Amino acid sequence: MKINKFKNISLLLGLLVLLFSACESIVDEKELENSTNIDGVELVVTQNSNGGNLLVLEMATPGVTGYWDYNLGIALTNKVEIIYPIPGTSTFTFTGTLGAEFFEKSIDVTIDVLDTPLDQDWYDLVSENTAAGKTWVFDGVGGDGGLWWFMSDPSNKPWSVWWNAGGECCPPSDVAGKMHFDLDGAANYTYYSSADGAGQKGSFVLDVTNQTLQVNDQIILGGVDGGGNGSGLFQIVELTEDKMVLYVPNAAWATGWTYVYVPAE
Repeated sequence: MKINKFKNISLLLGLLVLLFSACESIVDEKELENSTNIDGVELVVTQNSNGGNLLVLEMATPGVTGYWDYNLGIALTNKVEIIYPIPGTSTFTFTGTLGAEFFEKSIDVTIDVLDTPLDQDWYDLVSENTAAGKTWVFDGVGGDGGLWWFMSDPSNKPWSVWWNAGGECCPPSDVAGKMHFDLDGAANYTYYSSADGAGQKGSFVLDVTNQTLQVNDQIILGGVDGGGNGSGLFQIVELTEDKMVLYVPNAAWATGWTYVYVPAE
């Protein structure tokens, strides 16, 4: 009986060894390799005319994948068509993988004429004279009872008024200020804390598709006193030639905040 017991134990151990051996995963140790080098990545830009602003950006090298950064947005593809609103020389960057490593490569494009019309939102924001631009101010003054700078519902309800700060009692300290948008060589934003104050330069990104306005390196008019959220990103509620309404659902006090502007006279 003892001999049989030992045989059974040995057999069991042998089966366990075979079982664990069979369950071991097979590891493919083949290393990733580059399909080309950075010099071999071909970036091509096709314009609709000589110096025109309808562009096709293409990364034309097989086996390479990535995305385009065209300054006003990101295209998660090797090829994209855009209508670019800014005259002058602009740099577009492709970020991708060669197979074993990531890379960035850029190409410069000169635009001499805006011969393809822009989306109307661009003209509403910066005027038909895109290089000269357009200046915006608040649609009201402190204590006038109007709705132009107020606390709102944070659940994407920009016209649900929680506290009419500007129209009732407490306008922002830059209530008499202004802000200017233009496309003179770049998407330029200039903030003025008062009507006669010195301009502070920044930039902006208008996302027509997602209806957002991003202000970089400066605050928006009215953001100085906590109405903003620090990101510089605003939802566009309304944008016409005569009115611009912006909104953040996550303002400084865990509320929404709504801004209403009109063109300066």
